[in-house]
Amino acid sequence: MRSALLGILVLAGTLFPGAATAAPAPPGALGGSGPHPAGYETTLRLTNHTIYRPNTLPTGVKLPIVAWGNGACRADGTWFENILTEWASHGFLVIANGRPGGSGSTDSDMLTESIDWAVAENSRRTSKYYGRIDTTKVAVMGQSCGGIETYEVADDPRITTTVLWNSGLLDDAQNGLLQRLHAPIAYFIGGPSDIAHPNAMDDWRRLPAGLPAFMGNLDVGHFGTFSEPNGGEFGRVGGHWLKWQLKGDLTSRAQFVGTDCGLCASDWDVLRKNL
Repeated sequence: MRSALLGILVLAGTLFPGAATAAPAPPGALGGSGPHPAGYETTLRLTNHTIYRPNTLPTGVKLPIVAWGNGACRADGTWFENILTEWASHGFLVIANGRPGGSGSTDSDMLTESIDWAVAENSRRTSKYYGRIDTTKVAVMGQSCGGIETYEVADDPRITTTVLWNSGLLDDAQNGLLQRLHAPIAYFIGGPSDIAHPNAMDDWRRLPAGLPAFMGNLDVGHFGTFSEPNGGEFGRVGGHWLKWQLKGDLTSRAQFVGTDCGLCASDWDVLRKNL
């Protein structure tokens, strides 16, 4: 099935054509809904990336790391700025592949570079991030083609959680990547109308036994809610997953766990394993 899909899903190096194109945010939409209004910056120490962070670094609180791969493997670090700014406003250091407004393609090595940079900055005495990053809590995420990049680095032992958005393996020859998963994984998919839906569901059935896993489908298609202010419903739910997995937040945990979980009584179609 997936081999047959490969030919129509790969176009000029772009996986899942028609991938969500995070439209520029309307004026005033950025900053996020969290307690730490956020923005983005770049640094010569990590070229070809965009760093989203609270505008004022919180005192006494360390920022977990979130590495992000864009849909279409596109090297534009502000393509998904709404949702990435939202997560940063809740106290995360979010690092996206690509420079602001950049062009060209990314690869999975760039996700590893993001983690390496954050770990190094936390130890560099002259860095504004010195001692302010929680290097023991790392999420790697990606949308569509960025989800494939996420799979490719998911065996990194530093990773605390792996998250795929509107994504799944394209070819059964790639199934070995699933056996390298070691950290709790979440899938946030756009329902049956999402071109990645059958691929994600096939991956779900092949996950390693015992791996904690969550599958959430919201009927919004492959474009998701990324272009909505603060990333819309995807931004809200993704924030809860990050707060649970990287900060141990019990209120956020309740969105995913239990017979009366927050998403269970919503428009989300929920599947769970080993949670």
